[in-house]
Amino acid sequence: MKIFVTGGTGNIGQYVTLALLGAGHEVVLLTRTPDRVPELSRLPGVTPVQGSILNFDVMEAAIQGCDAVIHIALGWGNDPVEMLEHDTRVTAFLMDAAEKAGVKNFVYTSSTAAMGDLRDGMDETAQLLPGDLYGASKASNEMYLLGFNQYYDGQGVYGKPVKLRRNIIRPGYTFSNPAFEGGASQSDARFLDIATAVLKGETLSFDPLDGTQFISAEQIAQLYLKLVESDLNKEVFLALGAKFVSWADIARMAIAQTPESTAKVEARPAQGGPKLYGVGKMERVFGLRFDATEALEAHVAWNLDRARRILNGEPVHNPYHVW
Repeated sequence: MKIFVTGGTGNIGQYVTLALLGAGHEVVLLTRTPDRVPELSRLPGVTPVQGSILNFDVMEAAIQGCDAVIHIALGWGNDPVEMLEHDTRVTAFLMDAAEKAGVKNFVYTSSTAAMGDLRDGMDETAQLLPGDLYGASKASNEMYLLGFNQYYDGQGVYGKPVKLRRNIIRPGYTFSNPAFEGGASQSDARFLDIATAVLKGETLSFDPLDGTQFISAEQIAQLYLKLVESDLNKEVFLALGAKFVSWADIARMAIAQTPESTAKVEARPAQGGPKLYGVGKMERVFGLRFDATEALEAHVAWNLDRARRILNGEPVHNPYHVW
């Protein structure tokens, strides 16, 4: 398939792009800065298109002849109107343009933020109760996608039905090491803070239930590949690891990788267990179940290396890509 990807150089998108190429697909890659990750742009099967998600004419031209669209890029706004203009309007335009271009599959990247605060056992059937504008925009985009079943011929008069298959992925906490030189990472600042404290031999204190079901970008890319290759329509998938990992656990990983450190971890006794998302649908439908422990070990090592260089006064590449 020929697949148009927004956000293909970012935290998740770089690994989605690699997964698509590895499966033999062609990728039309929308990027504001094609030269930022030249290794990715030069890969066989990649056609870079310079532009942002606000360049509607560029995106409309780029999706012509494509079989699928994977929309990962995040639009942002600091107030309700900006968020509507930069995120929800973009998604509505893309799905309409995809339908008109004869695209078969549309995969949208939402977020667990669309559901709001975690209620234990919450899965894809949970009511959407977003707690901020970011979550509200994600929830709104989901509703537009799921409700886009036909056009109108007039007020209250249904018109032409829609053929585009539309599916949704709701990532949780997704981390990554850069896949390429100069590539992206959306590493939580706590990873680097922990690495720095361990190298300094400090004592770290945590709430034992402060953590999440981490998933690596390389892992979540497998779900994107399965979904874009499927005939499913109007399905939603939570994308998180099956295992809860606390920040205290991550600090212990950093200490284990730094035997010379005198750092210690203090964690208060846990009162009960952590709240968890239900992630069984990925496994039931696609056979996907993820444990991010090995990838977290690698991410901790990457942050320890960065922390050492920063403490030594060496320049460090900023891997954080924004839309």
